[in-house]
Formats: sequence, structure tokens, C-alpha cells
Amino acid sequence: MDKPLILSVDDDTNVLNVIERDLRGRYGADYQIVAINSGHAALEHLRKVQEKNQTTALFLVDQRMPQMTGLELLKQARMLYPAARRVLLTAYADTEAAMEAINTVQLDYYLMKPWEPPEERLYPILDDLLGDWKASLMPPGAR
Repeated sequence: MDKPLILSVDDDTNVLNVIERDLRGRYGADYQIVAINSGHAALEHLRKVQEKNQTTALFLVDQRMPQMTGLELLKQARMLYPAARRVLLTAYADTEAAMEAINTVQLDYYLMKPWEPPEERLYPILDDLLGDWKASLMPPGAR
């Protein structure tokens, strides 16, 4: 069986590389980690993943990207994978967008950049979200 997908999306290559490194280091053994630099490319990848009946566990998406904001991406991604957990990466100035995302796409969390050290500011949050995601997949009697 294929590993569930964790998809990170950020147009800033340096940030995307750090996200990918942090995700692979912690979750690479249990999840397929994919890092993509645009919302449109991410949606294209998700459609291919869906065609193969693969599971997506988590979206970690930057709010400020050209052509498509993180909120717009999460709205469309949610239609493809409604059970996947959704995290928006924001700068301090983007808290209004994060509040809108909470209301419109049932955002699970928004993370302020930078999230260093990941052991304190990233992994505990993602561990909880992935644990919730796994629990949501179990039949009610198995919990």
C-alpha cells in the first residue's frame, strides 16, 4: 500500500526546501513527502494522486503565492480530499487570511513563519493533526 501524502506548497524555494527537509526528517518513514512551488502544480499533482486512489493526510500551504493564494488552493484541495488536515503558513500580516481560512475551509491550524525550532513549533502540531487524521479513518467501533 502507498504511503499517505503530505503535500507542502510554497513559491519561495528556500522555504520550500526547509519545509521538505523538516517533513522528511520527521515523517518520511510513514508518509510520502511532496513539495511543490505553485498552487496550480499542486492541484495537478493532487488530481493524479486521486486518480491512483492514493490517500492524502495533510496540506501545509503558504498563504502568499502568485496566481493562487494558499486559501484558494486549500478550498480546491478540500474538495478532492475533505478528510486531509489543512495548515496555512502565514506571515504576521496574514492573520486576517488565516481567520478567513478557518471559516471557509475549516482550517485545522495556521503556522507563523518561521517555525524554528521544528521540534517545538512544528512537529507537535503536525503530530496532533496526523494523529487526528488517522483516528478519523478508523471505523467508529475500532476507536
